[in-house]
Amino acid sequence: MSTSLLVTKDNSHTVYSEKYKAHYHSLFGSVEESTHVFISAGLYKTYRKGLEQISIFEMGFGTGLNAFLTLLDAEHLKLSINYDSIESDPLDKSITQDLNYDYLLSTNKSEDRLSQLHTSAWNKEISIGSQFKLRKLRGLIDEHQFDRTYDLIYYDAFAPSSQPELWTEKIHRPLYEALNPGGILVTYCTQGAFRRMLQGLGYGVERLNGPGKKREMLRATKSK
Repeated sequence: MSTSLLVTKDNSHTVYSEKYKAHYHSLFGSVEESTHVFISAGLYKTYRKGLEQISIFEMGFGTGLNAFLTLLDAEHLKLSINYDSIESDPLDKSITQDLNYDYLLSTNKSEDRLSQLHTSAWNKEISIGSQFKLRKLRGLIDEHQFDRTYDLIYYDAFAPSSQPELWTEKIHRPLYEALNPGGILVTYCTQGAFRRMLQGLGYGVERLNGPGKKREMLRATKSK
């Protein structure tokens, strides 16, 4: 897959995909966007429920930024996290080895957590540190058979304009069924048809302030 590395306005990297004609993260700030949408609105909302362990499913491992931010916060909060992430088109090592998230964010440069995320084996659960278990799943979301349930979903697929098939009920009904009662899904996408589809599945959907120049994002909660 042809890709190129770009620096965003908060000095963190994003990647441009020629295949999907889309950026992996916002040009206004990759770290700012991921922190706002997935960590603040997702992980911290779930953490405040008082769970001792949180199980997360991520759609689109991509640059590993969401996983990396989650790993750092798991260590900071002393929170046990099981993290599954599915990816159909993994980035090449020539891209991942140059990503600057570890340099910008990690306080312990010697441990190189970002590299561990990217070099870990596919389809095998591994521990990174004492608080974080990662299972990277190589494959297509519409072919995935869920074998566990989750408290939180990071839905970080390319936008509907690039991959409209990933924003349909066919994809999201199995995700809804794999989510624990009271669990939440967070995403940057606020498309009206997508929001209405989530509501039709049974989610309570909130429009929250978006990151940077993006006006809104969505947080969807599964009824208990």
